[in-house]
Amino acid sequence: MANVEHSGPGNALGAGQADGPGARTGAARIALWLIAAFLAIRQVTVVLRTPKGERLTDLETWIGPNGVLHVNGSLYDADRFTGPPFAGLVLKPLARSGEQALGWAWTFGTLGLVVVLGLVAARALPQPVSRRTSLLAAPVAISLLILSLPVRNTLYLGQTSILPVLLVLLGLFAVRGQRASGVLIGVGAALQPTMLLFAGLLWFTGRKKAAASTGAAFAACTALAWAAMPRDSWTYWIHHLAGAGLGASPDANANQSLHGMLLRCGLEGPLETGLFLLLGAAVVVLGLRRAVRYAEDGQLLLATAITGCVAVAVSPATWQHQLLWVLFAVVGRVGRRQSDRYVWPVAVVLVSTLPAKMMLPNMPVTEPVRDNVVLIAALAAAVAVPFLSRAHPQYRRPIPTEYAAPVPARWSRVPLLPFWRRVLTRPNLLLELLLIRVGYSAYQQVRLAATGGTISGGRARAEHHGEQVHAIEKFLHIDVEHWFNHLTVRTGWMEDFFDFYYTSFHFVVPLSVLAVLYARRPAEYRWARSALGFATVLALIGFWAYPLAPPRLMPDLGFIDTVHGVQDFTKPNYGTLTDLTNQYAAMPSLHFGWSLWCGLVIAVIAPRWWMKALGLLHPFFTLCAIVGTGNHWLLDAVGGAAVVGAGFGLTYLLSGPRVSRPLTAAAGAPPPVTDTSKDSAKDGTPS
Repeated sequence: MANVEHSGPGNALGAGQADGPGARTGAARIALWLIAAFLAIRQVTVVLRTPKGERLTDLETWIGPNGVLHVNGSLYDADRFTGPPFAGLVLKPLARSGEQALGWAWTFGTLGLVVVLGLVAARALPQPVSRRTSLLAAPVAISLLILSLPVRNTLYLGQTSILPVLLVLLGLFAVRGQRASGVLIGVGAALQPTMLLFAGLLWFTGRKKAAASTGAAFAACTALAWAAMPRDSWTYWIHHLAGAGLGASPDANANQSLHGMLLRCGLEGPLETGLFLLLGAAVVVLGLRRAVRYAEDGQLLLATAITGCVAVAVSPATWQHQLLWVLFAVVGRVGRRQSDRYVWPVAVVLVSTLPAKMMLPNMPVTEPVRDNVVLIAALAAAVAVPFLSRAHPQYRRPIPTEYAAPVPARWSRVPLLPFWRRVLTRPNLLLELLLIRVGYSAYQQVRLAATGGTISGGRARAEHHGEQVHAIEKFLHIDVEHWFNHLTVRTGWMEDFFDFYYTSFHFVVPLSVLAVLYARRPAEYRWARSALGFATVLALIGFWAYPLAPPRLMPDLGFIDTVHGVQDFTKPNYGTLTDLTNQYAAMPSLHFGWSLWCGLVIAVIAPRWWMKALGLLHPFFTLCAIVGTGNHWLLDAVGGAAVVGAGFGLTYLLSGPRVSRPLTAAAGAPPPVTDTSKDSAKDGTPS
């Protein structure tokens, strides 16, 4: 566990053979540093442009009229300070500087700590690594830190939670000598007491002098605070049992600890306390054992992340700005296959950078997981995820993914992407579900943002565009929407059928097609999924650039909304769904676009003619439903067809023609590769 073993930079996601930097590596390095700089500037700009009363709100704990700097009695008389007394003792000068600089020094100082943290983490990754990876690790680490919710909350709120994390990493990876390492970690523990768990990691990995120094430094800092502020120390350590119960309500979703989870589950009193102590002890024992094992394996940064995740789980209160340890767990390698290797890093990055509501839908059945998603990730890293040891044969050489034979580009000016090879095997299901969920959340956010975040914000513009579309259709003599809408209303069975079809099949059929392809045609699943993704992204651009009122929301044209009922146009927001999504995201119609995608995929892949016919009937019925219910113009369907065609075209241009590979009839028998192109008829070869 000597520092020299981890002194070189490394790769958090995978290691390869050493190679020279080269022109491409140099260009990638410059691009990544520019991205990191852009993210830093953007984050600081967002903080500083926020109105004074809304930014750095936790900094008001120090500089507000009732803040720590202006309270003559106990630190805890401010009713907002929750740290240990030593933190109040040493951070008062920093807070006073922040008060004098109106938050500028605090913001830029915090950003500087984040940069140092990223540099230290990049140099702490386990050896051996490639030269290319070593050059790219630092900007990637800094970018991920800046994007993470803990850092964004720290910058926005004016918190100090980065400092203990940085002190621990500096003690483990930057300074020489066990005593110096222990002193830094001990000071970090005095600022955040659960960091004392790192003394256990040091002790059980043979660095007993460092562990003793950690305990001595913590005791000295705490004793200093007792001498300077005995009343505050009594309040924190004795009255509140090491700060438990201070600050916000411990059952709030922001408290991502075992204590907070148990309170949210309805437990309280002695039962909750006993269960929390029991579970916490189990997590400490199991987590520290795993951390020691990975530290002895040469993966000290992973061991550090596991210990930090244990601290996150067993602390009485772990707020969002204290959850950086979960992000560091990204360095662990999980999975023997190359296709599985990215599941854990992607899951950690998504949990650390996106709100929980984007990870899971807002439904009662998902609430227990959604409300505790960061805690679940921390517990998984601490006690469950099977990280590979460096001695494992698949640690450096995972089982490779199988690819179809390469094909030449169709046009010399539009080359195929070299990294987008045509994969024959199915992707990891968890990774696909994560990306589908996050993609759909982004789709919802863009739909709403297209009208400025409110439905009424884009009403006038959307209605003006509706008049334009209606005029074009009249000019082309295809304005059949009013006639067909009223025919549907007059015919009872048509109204019932199209209302049911409109509300029931939009998501069910595409998800069913994807599920069947995933299970039976993995290579074609990737082709179809990519085309659908491109089509949806292009549709989002259309929603943003051309908000359009559907016929049912054009008050002067006499359309009847058969699905949502009569609209009250005198209200800013009206209709059943206006509080949930943007009703002016009509051009192009993804109702028709997704149904056309389903029909084309079924027509191409289905083995029997009647299956192909049923597949093509789906977009026809969908077209009738969106027009008959008054939810889309006919030209919306044309736009939906255009983005679907563009989606298939982009997939073809960037990756080449579709390939298919049926499941093996007998286990272990390599199946043949079926390629629809004239250029590729060979079997796929592993790479």
